[in-house]
Amino acid sequence: MRFLNFILFLIIFAFINACKQKANENENRNETSVAPNRELSNDFKEYWFSGEAEITTYKLDQFRYNEQREGTVSLIYVTEDFNTEAQVKADKKTNNSEPILKLNAIKKFTTGIYPYSIMESTFYPLNEEEHALKVTASSQEWCGQMYLQLNNNKNFKLIAHSYFEDLADIALNLKKIWLENEIWTQVRIAPNKLPTGDIEILPSFEYLLLNHKTIHPYTALAEFYQKEELSVYKISYPELDRTLKIYYHNEFPYNIEKWEETVIINGKEYVTSAIKMKTIKSDYWNKNSNKDLSLRDTLNLD
Repeated sequence: MRFLNFILFLIIFAFINACKQKANENENRNETSVAPNRELSNDFKEYWFSGEAEITTYKLDQFRYNEQREGTVSLIYVTEDFNTEAQVKADKKTNNSEPILKLNAIKKFTTGIYPYSIMESTFYPLNEEEHALKVTASSQEWCGQMYLQLNNNKNFKLIAHSYFEDLADIALNLKKIWLENEIWTQVRIAPNKLPTGDIEILPSFEYLLLNHKTIHPYTALAEFYQKEELSVYKISYPELDRTLKIYYHNEFPYNIEKWEETVIINGKEYVTSAIKMKTIKSDYWNKNSNKDLSLRDTLNLD
C-alpha cells in the first residue's frame, strides 16, 4: 500500500509541475501577444524576402587606446525564420518559428601589432512590434575573448563572459527597455517608430564590452534631425559622455550611409566614424568558392 501511495504521489507531483510549466509558457506567450502586429509594406516584402542578404561595407575610423585606427565594418542584413523556443535559427517552419530581420555587424581593425575582430548579432521580429528576441556580441584580440548574450523571455536575461575579471562570469535579469543594438534593425524597418525624448536604453554590447561598463539601463536623450539629404537619429548618454549619430536615407529601404560615435574623455572629444563604401544584394552563403573571391574586391574588403 505504501508503494502504491508513493507512486500516486509521484504522478500527482509530476502533474502539478506540468501545469505550472504550462501556465508559465502561457504567461510568456500572453505577454508577447499584447505587442501590436507589424504591418510590412509590399516594398519591404519584395526587397527583404528575395532570398538574398544585403551586404554593406564601411570605411572605419576607430578610436581605441587614445589613437585613431583604420579598419572596416560589414553590416549583413537578412531575413530568416527564428525558433522562438530554442532562440536559434529555425531549420524549418514550425509553430515555434517566426520571421526575423537579422543583422550581423562585423568590425575589424588593428591596434599596433595585434588585430581586433568584433561581431554583434541582432535577431529582430517582423510579425510584431516587440524588442529584439536575441542579441549577442563577441570580441577577439590577442589578449583574449569576451562574449555577451541577451535573450528576450519574460524579462531580458543576460550572460557575460570575459578574460577580464570585472566581466568574467555574469548572469542577470533586466526589465525590458530599448536596446541600442536593435536601433539598427528598427531603422531599416520603420524609423518613425524609434523612441524619442528621455528614454531608458542599454548601450551597444560592443561599447559595454570594450569599455568595461556596468551592464544596466542608462538614461539617454533620443532625437531626430535633418542633415542635408539624410535623416539623423541621435542618442546622447549624459552619464557616459557618449553620443551616437546614425545617418540614413528617409525613403525605403532606409539605407544607412554613415554613423559617428563621440566620447568625451578628460574634456577632450574623440570620434569613431564609419562611411559607406559599397552595398550589394547576394546569397553569400552560396558564394564560398575561390572563384567568388572577387566579390571581396567589389566590397573593398581586400
